[in-house]
Amino acid sequence: MATVEMVMPKMGESIIEGTILTWLKSEGEAIEQDESVLEVATDKVDTEVPSSHAGVLKKILAKEGDVIAVGAPIAIIEIEGETEEKSESPVSNNDKDIQKEELIAAAPAQTAALVAETSASKVSDDRFYSPLVLSIAKEEEINKAELATIPGTGKDGRVTKNDMLSYLKTRGSNPISASTIASPKASPSISAGDEIIEMDRMRKMISERMVESKRISPHVTSFVEADVTNIVLWRNKVKDAYKQKEGEPITFTPFFIEAVAKAIQDFPMINISVDGDKIIKKKDINIGVAVALPSGNLIVPVIRKANELNLVGLSKKVNDLAARARANKLSPDELSGGTYTISNVGSFGNVMGTPIIMQPQVAILAVGAITKKPAVVETPTGDVIAIRHKMFLSHSYDHRVVDGSLGGMFVKRVAEYLEAFDINTKL
Repeated sequence: MATVEMVMPKMGESIIEGTILTWLKSEGEAIEQDESVLEVATDKVDTEVPSSHAGVLKKILAKEGDVIAVGAPIAIIEIEGETEEKSESPVSNNDKDIQKEELIAAAPAQTAALVAETSASKVSDDRFYSPLVLSIAKEEEINKAELATIPGTGKDGRVTKNDMLSYLKTRGSNPISASTIASPKASPSISAGDEIIEMDRMRKMISERMVESKRISPHVTSFVEADVTNIVLWRNKVKDAYKQKEGEPITFTPFFIEAVAKAIQDFPMINISVDGDKIIKKKDINIGVAVALPSGNLIVPVIRKANELNLVGLSKKVNDLAARARANKLSPDELSGGTYTISNVGSFGNVMGTPIIMQPQVAILAVGAITKKPAVVETPTGDVIAIRHKMFLSHSYDHRVVDGSLGGMFVKRVAEYLEAFDINTKL
């Protein structure tokens, strides 16, 4: 019998490592090719990893909770054949962590740049530090000497992301970075009968990113009310035929995406990101759509080149991504690369909201509930009062690079495209 190494797969362009969540198979158990063997968490999504070969799971090399670089061995699979086992020595639980050179070879080029910026991935205490930990240390201005004092709960005392976050919460007497707010934290009072709920991994991630976004971007929000009567009437007219023809419903979300994509083409300086004192103007229009999960958390899959899809194409893409998001079947690449985001707060019955920007984007649109309202309507014979379908658009933007004029004109243009929808549009 021959053996092969199963390695941590590449799960997206920007993904350089993953955390082993759960092994779905045990040592000695038979596995089929492409059968799910373990669950892995990245900084974007939790996903199941399929087996690269059919055979027997001979040895598990990475424990649950271990952070493993892309390309590093995680298991040994015994397969039929005469081929000798690969000459590379598998990583055992007693082996040293992967050295800097190996990590650079296994991960994208940006990892090498990150490691180079910090001069070395080891400091005086001779522990290995992952690129994620080094990135947090750099952001929080934690020097090597201070980093060496942080206790690690990972293998061989390795410092994990959670160790860094725990340390930052209690940094106290240690040096505090200029970006850290020095105000004291008030401890919440706990009474008898109160329930203490531990945040799950995704909620912790959302919490960190929202706080970070508010720290990075000075948020300003502009509001516009749009008359979407034509869209409502057209959708009511075609929704049954559409579902019969396409096998799925058509929601309002594709209309919002289409209007936003058109407005971005009119105002391309909304489709940017910021890198220090440089503005990166994005060529592609990749629109993220916030999706509520059964757990109550939110996830934001991305529709790439949304401006190149028609209404039917957008509808199919939205339905597919939303369904797979709720089933935890999205790949990391489908959650990255967004240049603008839409959040449908109207689906929860809210009329408006002040959404938080998804970094490194500079703007986000919240669409409110569509409600019937009396409104003044101009007709050839004069103004009349009529019942119209109205909704609020809430546009939050980064005031470092998007001024009120651009932010306001953009959301107004989105409203104009929604209001100008042709009720005679053919499917």
